[in-house]
Amino acid sequence: MSSDMLGAMLVSSSGMKAQGTRVRVIAENVANADTTGKTPGSDPYKRQTISFANELDKKMGVQLVEVDRIGVDKNAEFTMQYMPDHPAADSSGYVKLPNVNMLIEMMDMREAQRSYEANLGLVEQARGLILRTIDLLRA
Repeated sequence: MSSDMLGAMLVSSSGMKAQGTRVRVIAENVANADTTGKTPGSDPYKRQTISFANELDKKMGVQLVEVDRIGVDKNAEFTMQYMPDHPAADSSGYVKLPNVNMLIEMMDMREAQRSYEANLGLVEQARGLILRTIDLLRA
């Protein structure tokens, strides 16, 4: 039984670690939402995305979640804004702005937070069950 509980805690902790990485990627997107290029016509910051994958822990026999890849969002296009005095303005005076949508980032952050909390709750439940089992065995 304790092996199953430890396996559950291991799976949940891997989920917490993956969601923590997801929060970091989202924080980078939010922090760079206004980062433009430095030279005329150069590309601004590109929104990063994260994907997860299952990984089997052969020792414990459980499926863990791991970060598969941190990539660049190729679907969202840059918006253009007329700022002729900006150092990154092209010959027409337009500057490419990052493809970061704050609404999407906030929704992703909320989802990551809830997933992290769910995994934390599972760790707490498993820990509580293990401690109750130990108390029963002592009595």
